[in-house]
Amino acid sequence: MFETLKTDFEISEEIGCGKFGTIYRCISKLTGQSFACKTIQKTLLLDSTDRECLNKEPKILQLLSGNSNILQIYKVYEDDNYLHIVTELCSSDDLYDRLSNGLFSEKDVAVILRQLVSAINYCHKMGVAHRDIKPDNILFDSQDNLKLADFGYAEWFLGNEKKTMRGLVGTPYYVAPEVLLGREYNEKVDIWSAGAMLYIMLSGVAPFCGDTTKEIFEAVLRGNLRFPTRIFGSVSTEVKDLLRKMICKDVSRRFSAEQVLRHPWIINGGETRSTADSRN
Repeated sequence: MFETLKTDFEISEEIGCGKFGTIYRCISKLTGQSFACKTIQKTLLLDSTDRECLNKEPKILQLLSGNSNILQIYKVYEDDNYLHIVTELCSSDDLYDRLSNGLFSEKDVAVILRQLVSAINYCHKMGVAHRDIKPDNILFDSQDNLKLADFGYAEWFLGNEKKTMRGLVGTPYYVAPEVLLGREYNEKVDIWSAGAMLYIMLSGVAPFCGDTTKEIFEAVLRGNLRFPTRIFGSVSTEVKDLLRKMICKDVSRRFSAEQVLRHPWIINGGETRSTADSRN
């Protein structure tokens, strides 16, 4: 299974499992440095979509390697049966794990969102849409820097004249309505997903809920964004304004990544007028 790796790395314990493979910690025999190795068994990929994702992910990671908030790829090993992608090693907890420990302050959320949207902005400038932004795919390194990971659903959107994509991909609570409608869509699907994540980090609940996947999708399609007082009573008007501009059904009015980064709430690091006034 690991013959192509053994000359360079010692394979250690399993540290995770994704849609397309198992993740192990591995140690460089040359430097002693620890890395992560995502190992994908090709025989388990039963359809053309999965095989296409397998082929694209390492190429996309290599293209995006210049951004510090995107998981860095180091080596790729491939044979007839397996693909091994060696990347930097991140800490064991992802954003999903951190959310389970409770809510964040607005300042903490602003730090996370700024790093995430910086990564998304870089992807978009390079012509790549992630298409599966969710807490499980947000990792942190040993210095607590955010790393956007898992580009299995990512797609290039600059390869056609309209710069659009198709395909029902993503995760129910975070998927944009235009994806569910089966229409062509653009890279702003990532902004909707990041907005849904922002909502959850502030409130502990998803903006559009349901008891089944069908009910969640129906709620997403309605797009009736609300801020219940019992949950959002202490949340600033500034971040609610940003949420409305990220979770916006009208794609032409939905913010781009660059616009999110220029929003006052982000620029001020989650510092709002009310908190600034309270110190004066």
